[in-house]
Amino acid sequence: MRNSRIAIHPIAGALGAEIEGVWIGGDIDDATIAEIRQALNEHCVIFFRGQEFDAERHKSFARRFGDIFVHPNYRGMQEDDEIVMVRREPGDQHIVGEDWHTDTTMVAAPPMGAILYAIEVPPYGGDTCFANQHLAYEALSAGMKRMLEGLRAVHSDRLVAGPQAGRNAYRATKVREDAGWRETVNTHPVVRTHPETGKKLLFVNAAYTVGFAGMTEAESRPLLDYLLQHGHRPEFTCRFRWQNGSVAFWDNRSVKHLAVNDAGPYRRLMRRVQIVGDIPA
Repeated sequence: MRNSRIAIHPIAGALGAEIEGVWIGGDIDDATIAEIRQALNEHCVIFFRGQEFDAERHKSFARRFGDIFVHPNYRGMQEDDEIVMVRREPGDQHIVGEDWHTDTTMVAAPPMGAILYAIEVPPYGGDTCFANQHLAYEALSAGMKRMLEGLRAVHSDRLVAGPQAGRNAYRATKVREDAGWRETVNTHPVVRTHPETGKKLLFVNAAYTVGFAGMTEAESRPLLDYLLQHGHRPEFTCRFRWQNGSVAFWDNRSVKHLAVNDAGPYRRLMRRVQIVGDIPA
């Protein structure tokens, strides 16, 4: 597909496209930003190759799409609260994002998206998978869609942060585990409507969704497990192989994603900026 300013090349049938003709470190006109936003809405996750830009340029690009979101569980853990450096060192037993998840959904207004930049990647391994949650919703039966209508899910960060989660002992990227940490809990619709496209999508994920409002977690588990597994069926997914200088910009409202923990003896270093979102409706 050829646009007036950028070239867009889909990478899979379900979602994902590589974009040519943009240098993120440069001055990008409003019309090109509008085309990038349109591509994001259409393809759910977009990729750029061969980029080189510093942290300030990274943040400047993110701000063209909204304010920067500061992750509460990484606040004070890194040099710049607006940036998360995602590190994977040889010997790490776990990594950030190794379960299918949507970012930071325990807050009232989860991030609209995230922009992840590859600084140092292994010669193989360390790919990222994405799953289209619009397709996941569309594939549900009419009866299941009726059952989910009006149902709300409980989202908590107790599985991924805090002293009870115990993540820091097994990985290089550290999250808050201090005694002052407190669980954040909010409820969101199981089926949300995308605020820009108006399309419905499934909005539950393994990292944060712990049950359904008005039900016990035990009562919730069978249906929740089904929806979680359904949401990343292979036909809903794409897989991105990183190179140094690659960028992934995903719509956190539309996709789940997973970092593949198979980098073996190699280091992996990425820089992430998140963008403020809205309250799911």
